[in-house]
Amino acid sequence: MAEIICGKTVSAAKRLDIKNRVEELKNKGITTGLAVIIVGNNSASRVYVNNKKKACEEVGIESFEFALPEETTQEELLNLIDKLNNDSKVDGILCQLPLPSHIDEQAVINSIDPKKDVDAFHPENVGHIMIGDYTFLPCTPAGIMEMLKFYNIDVKGKKCVVIGRSNIVGKPMAMLLLKENGTVEICHSRTEKLKDETLTADILVAAVGKAYFVTEDMVKDGAVVIDVGMNRNDEGKLCGDVDFDNVKEKASFITPVPGGVGPMTITMLLENTVRAASQK
Repeated sequence: MAEIICGKTVSAAKRLDIKNRVEELKNKGITTGLAVIIVGNNSASRVYVNNKKKACEEVGIESFEFALPEETTQEELLNLIDKLNNDSKVDGILCQLPLPSHIDEQAVINSIDPKKDVDAFHPENVGHIMIGDYTFLPCTPAGIMEMLKFYNIDVKGKKCVVIGRSNIVGKPMAMLLLKENGTVEICHSRTEKLKDETLTADILVAAVGKAYFVTEDMVKDGAVVIDVGMNRNDEGKLCGDVDFDNVKEKASFITPVPGGVGPMTITMLLENTVRAASQK
C-alpha cells in the first residue's frame, strides 16, 4: 500500500518559507508584485485567477489584476504587457491561458520580459532549463520536484518515465529529472508498447489528460507514481490520469487527485515571483 504524497502539506511548508522571504525583502525596502492578466470570460480561468490572487495575499505578495474583455485585440494586450514590463512595481507577469482564438498565444508569451516570466514559458527561459542554468521553472514540474524532495525520494540513478510531451509539463519535467541524475524516458501517444516502457519506471509521471489512463498493470511494484492529470470522470467527479484506487496497492508513493500536484502549481508561481523580486 502506497504512502500518499500530500500536496497540501508540501505546499503549506513551502508557502511559509515564501512568506518569510517576502517579509525579508520588505524589510530591505523591496516589495514583491505579480500582475495577472485575464482576457475574456472563461469560467475556469476566472477560478484560477482568483486562487492566484488569494495565494498572493496569503504570503504578502501584491497582486495586480487586469481583466480585459473578450474582444481585446492582440495589439492592446501587447501594449499592456509592454507597460508592465517597464513597471518597477511588477516583478512577475502572468497571462492566463487559454486566450481568445484571435490572439496568438506564442506572440503574447514572447512579449513578456524573460526576467518577469514567472510561468517560465518564454523561449529564453525554456533554453535556460535545457542547459540547467535557470532562475524560473515551469510551476507544475517544479512543484513535483519539491514534493519528491520533501518525501526524501531520491531521483539519482532511477529510471524515470514521463507520459506526455507538452511544453508545460512533459518536456520540462524530463529536464528536471535529468538534472537530478535520473535516467529519463519520455513516452507519448505514438509510443509503441507503452506498458512495456511504464513497467520499467521507478518514478512514473502521468501527464496525459485522460481519466484513469494509467492502470495497475502498467505500474511496477514499489514505483513512485505522480499524477498530473486533472479530469472529470463519468459522474463529473475530479480525477487524475491514474487509476488511484488500484495503483496505490502496488506503488510505494502516489499523489492523489485532488490534493496532490495541484496545490503545488500555484505555490511555485509564488516562488518564481519572489525569485524575480530578489533579482532587483
